[in-house]
Amino acid sequence: MGFRLRGLRRRVDVPKGYLAVYVGHESQKKRFVIPISYLNQPSFQELLSQAEQEFGFDHPMGGLTIPCREDVFLDLTSRFIQELEDYVT
Repeated sequence: MGFRLRGLRRRVDVPKGYLAVYVGHESQKKRFVIPISYLNQPSFQELLSQAEQEFGFDHPMGGLTIPCREDVFLDLTSRFIQELEDYVT
């Protein structure tokens, strides 16, 4: 069971504290589930700004779409993980 928000249904496979994003261009988008803490990262905010410029706020896939290559997204998010590990140790 999910809840509806502006016509979108929350997918049950997204745990609390995470959100689903779609990464890629055109019809070649891949879905990732990421921690909401990524939203505080300046480099991630830049990606969101680019997504707003390219897609606006209408996301036909039912989630946030980020217009970048998958390898760029993975490189960026892996840096967040590394920074967290460096901070903890």
